[in-house]
Formats: sequence, C-alpha cells, structure tokens
Amino acid sequence: QELYPVVTGGVPETTELLTQRFDHILYTGNSAVGKIVMAAAAKHLTPVTLELGGKSPCYIDKDCDLAVACRRITWGKYMNCGQTCIAPDYILCDPSIQSKVVENIKATLQEFYGEDVKSSPDYERIINKRHFKRILGLLQGQKIAHGGEADEATCFIAPTILTDVSPESKVMEEEIFGPVLPILAVKSVDEAIEFINRREKPLALYVFSNNKKMIKRVISETSSGGVTANDVFMHSVVPDLPFGGVGNSGMGAYHGKHSFETFSHRRACLIKDLKMESTNRLRYPPGSQKKVDW
Repeated sequence: QELYPVVTGGVPETTELLTQRFDHILYTGNSAVGKIVMAAAAKHLTPVTLELGGKSPCYIDKDCDLAVACRRITWGKYMNCGQTCIAPDYILCDPSIQSKVVENIKATLQEFYGEDVKSSPDYERIINKRHFKRILGLLQGQKIAHGGEADEATCFIAPTILTDVSPESKVMEEEIFGPVLPILAVKSVDEAIEFINRREKPLALYVFSNNKKMIKRVISETSSGGVTANDVFMHSVVPDLPFGGVGNSGMGAYHGKHSFETFSHRRACLIKDLKMESTNRLRYPPGSQKKVDW
C-alpha cells in the first residue's frame, strides 16, 4: 500500500519544502508567492501548476433577468465571506441598471442571511485579523451603498457593496478576497471588454446576458482561466473541464482527466524485435548509391 506524506505548517515549512526536488509542484495562492514558488522550482527544472486567483470580473448585460443574475452573483461573492479564489471580484454594468443591481443584491442578502447578518449561522468570518485589516483598508474613501459594518474581535465584515468606484482606487488594484463588491459603470459591452483587457488576466470571468452572440463575443475577445455565463463557479465543478489560470492568474490546469494528464509524465516507449536486420542495414554506414536507390 502506498503512503502519501503530508507536511503542514507555515512559511518556514513551505520554504524548506521548496528546496527539495520534486517531480511536479502545485501551488494555490497569490501571484507574489506564485513567483517565489516558480523561481524555486526552476532550480531543479521542476514543472509547476499555479492557481493564482486575481480579480474575476462580472459583466451584467441590460438584457437579462436581473433578479436571477444578482441572486447567483450574491451567492458566489459572499460565500465563505468572499474568501474564494474564483469569487466575482467586481461588477461591470450599464449606469441605467446600477441602482437595480444594488437593490437586487440587497434583497438577496436579506433572503440569504436575514435582518441581522452577524447572527446568521450561514455567514462566515475573515480568516484572521491581518486580512480583516487589509480588507477594511480597501473601504477607505469609497462610497458604501450597503454594509460596511465590522467587528475586529470576531473578524466580522458585513456584506458590502461599493458604487461610483474609481478604476484607479486601491480596491481595484488587488484581489479583494473578502465580502466587498465594487460596482463600476460601463456604457457598452465594448467598454466592458476594453476594461477587462486593460488588466491582468483573471482566473474566472462571468457574463450575464440572454444574448448568446454577445456572450460568445466576450469569450472570444477576452482571456481568462475559465468562463461561466449566466452563473458563477460552475465551470470549476464540471469534471470534464480543465480548471486553471492564465498569465497573472496562473498556469496549467487540472480536475478530472486533466489532473491525471497534468501530474503524469507522458513517456514515449517503443519495443522492437531483433529481426529484419537485412532491411535495417540500409541505415548503417557506409552510405552508397545502392542504398539510396533501394
């Protein structure tokens, strides 16, 4: 029976692990540490699979059922208090529907967690105080349309919605990884595509629309680790689909058969017989015109 060693720990333990020689390294985390992992792996020419997250955009077209779209986005954004690598990081939508998007998300939050989110058994907490303070720092100077309440003692941050967000603000510069949802106004799908393409390639991209041609256009004119249309997360739970990032959101893919292929070495093997040597002699020196003409 084969045994698989498991080593738990923090930075010292993982730093030591990276000095060892492995056949393959899979890392899940942020891009900064991903670069450290890749540099360490390069010393032994070890291949890596990096799942690095990033800011996964969510574009909402005017031509869709906003109530359903916002319910699914709310579920994906605030699950695990926003601490999910493919959570919708921010919303892009037309200015004419921004207020409706906010109201639908607020209504869904009440449906999911009740009047008092803090007492809901279904709403989680931030993993530690360092990240609690980091996320609160992202709210500075922002227009809070909903939420914003926090309790450091329990690492509680309420589901928060931001509007009139500047693309250059701090909250748009790093992966939020928390229950804060910025909404930015774009006047068309062209503007949304341009906005997405000006930034690092995300791990996931979400688009909500009844217009299939528009959905296919967003897919073809952007780059991301994966895409789900009219829902969130779902591409990552289909075992036949590869899961992974691209560019700053990672490299390599796994899940299902893709995991087997990623973590296997495709070794070419050929077994021949010691026969037909008279034919094989044609390849041996010395060369002759007779061999060429054969």
